Amino acid sequence: MSAVAAAPARTGQVLADLLPSSRVRDAALVIGGAALTGLAAQIAVPVPGSPVPVTGQTFAALLVGTALGAGRGVLALALYALAGIAGVPWFAGGGSGFSVSFGYVLGMLLASAAVGALARRGADRSAWRTAGTMLLGEAIIYAVGVPYLALAADMSASAAVAAGLTPFLIGDALKAALAMGVLPTAWAFVNKR
Repeated sequence: MSAVAAAPARTGQVLADLLPSSRVRDAALVIGGAALTGLAAQIAVPVPGSPVPVTGQTFAALLVGTALGAGRGVLALALYALAGIAGVPWFAGGGSGFSVSFGYVLGMLLASAAVGALARRGADRSAWRTAGTMLLGEAIIYAVGVPYLALAADMSASAAVAAGLTPFLIGDALKAALAMGVLPTAWAFVNKR
C-alpha cells in the first residue's frame, strides 16, 4: 500500500507510512533507525554509583518505534542489538557485546513494538497521548533492564532500582516532554500539506 505525502494522515498510519512504499524504503528506514539509535547512544553521561549512563539511546529507540511502527521499529532495534553483540561499537559510550546494561537494549526492542503499535492507533498525534506512549515505552525498558542489571551485576533488587532506575526518572520525563513537542508537531505539519 502506498501513501502519498500530500494525503491527510489517517489512524492506522505511522509517519514512515507517508513515504512512498517500497522494500528499499523499508530497508533504509530499518537501517536508519538502527544507526540513529547507535548514534544517540554515543551521547553518554556517566551516573555516579551506577554502571548505566544517561544516554540519548532510549529516546532514539522510542522515536524509531513510534515513527516506523511496530514491525519496522522492532527490526531496527533488533539490527541495532545484533550488530552491537557482533562487535559494532555503538552501544552506550562506544560499547559492544554483552554488558550489565544489555537488558535495557532488550527492553528497547520490546518498547519499540509497544510504542509502534500505539502510534498506529494515533497515540503520537497529541501531546498528552504522546507523553503517555513514551512513558509506557520507558516503563517497558526498565521492566527488562533493571532485573537484567540486578542479575548481571549481582545486585539486590533495591540496589538495581537505585542504580538503574531512580537516577534516570527526571531525564526520562524530559525525553517524554521533548517527544510531546516533536511527534505531534510532525503530524500537524503533515496534515497541513
